[in-house]
Amino acid sequence: MTPRSVLIVGESLAGTTAARELRALGHTGPVTIIGAEPHGAYSRPPLSKAVLRDPGADDALFQDLDGLDIHIVRSAATAADTSRRTVTTTDGREFRYDALIIATGAEARRLAAPGRRGELVLRTLDDARLLRSRLETAASAIVVGAGFLGMEVAGACAARGVPVTVVDVHRPLERILGGYLSAALTARAEAYGISCVQTFGFAVPTGDPVRGVMLPGGTELTADLVVTCAGETPCTDWLAGTGLAGQLGVGIDETCATAVPGVFAAGDVTHLRADDIGPDRRAPFWSNAVAQGKVAAASALGLAPTGTPYDDYFWTEVAGLALKVVGPLPLTGEPTTVEGSVENGRALLTWKRPDGPSTVVAYGMRKPIKALRALAEAGEHSASR
Repeated sequence: MTPRSVLIVGESLAGTTAARELRALGHTGPVTIIGAEPHGAYSRPPLSKAVLRDPGADDALFQDLDGLDIHIVRSAATAADTSRRTVTTTDGREFRYDALIIATGAEARRLAAPGRRGELVLRTLDDARLLRSRLETAASAIVVGAGFLGMEVAGACAARGVPVTVVDVHRPLERILGGYLSAALTARAEAYGISCVQTFGFAVPTGDPVRGVMLPGGTELTADLVVTCAGETPCTDWLAGTGLAGQLGVGIDETCATAVPGVFAAGDVTHLRADDIGPDRRAPFWSNAVAQGKVAAASALGLAPTGTPYDDYFWTEVAGLALKVVGPLPLTGEPTTVEGSVENGRALLTWKRPDGPSTVVAYGMRKPIKALRALAEAGEHSASR
């Protein structure tokens, strides 16, 4: 393998995964990571779980790249010139590359007007630490957004004894897990002390500093804390003028290649470009960041990737109940099979599809991910017979 320089922009999970994979694939040339994160590389999924509840969990987040001969640059990228194959940072330095991997991730979407104080989000370690400290004295909280992150934040509030209301146009996790599981999880959340409010339009933050939300129809809810969990925005400003990024982020194909030769991308900054399977689609999950980091590394070295740029594995915790999912989402209808009892908080559910992989859900049940993958694969084979 001919050594070449690889530049990774983004000290994210996808970026650090790509760096490790480059070395694992035998690359001996220069590898540089440009990262704007002051704390260095760390894992984000525990931020809304362990970190919100336990200050001692902070130290376990950080990712170690020691021994891999990776050059780390702690200065944000401000511009890229794909014709000259260079990236410029905020401190004025310019870095050349033979292959570029874009892994700058995303930032939390905010709903309050620019400049308005008080709206909390959860995307970074500093965000988690701030929210954790505020929960120590808060008497009430509102969470806008009933997806994975919103329900995890609401669960952390309830576990602290802080009354919390979740506001969304859909029931909790309905867009992702479908009506069957959403109904069960909503009932569990409310029994856990989480109030769920479904609206017929978007909630608008009120006050400066933000102390509430205005619902469609004029009802205002107020609380000590207002946490917005309404998705994310890909970090692509530094790519202006390159033609690499659009509203959904940086478009990639099955090899994590972009539309520009020599440039690849991975993680939350990306979207999969439209193909025979479907339209442009974002999939900002940590499992996909890992999968894409590995694929991008192989492609950057001119090797055929051994995996795909997506991994249908998701896990979360809702109102103290662990949920693991393997297989395509969203879910529709009722499960094909149910082992155990959803009502009792311990069940294994399968959604079989006649034209593709099955989806298996471990609902409050301890089940190794390897076993869930095997069940999903077995369901696919049985459906094809």
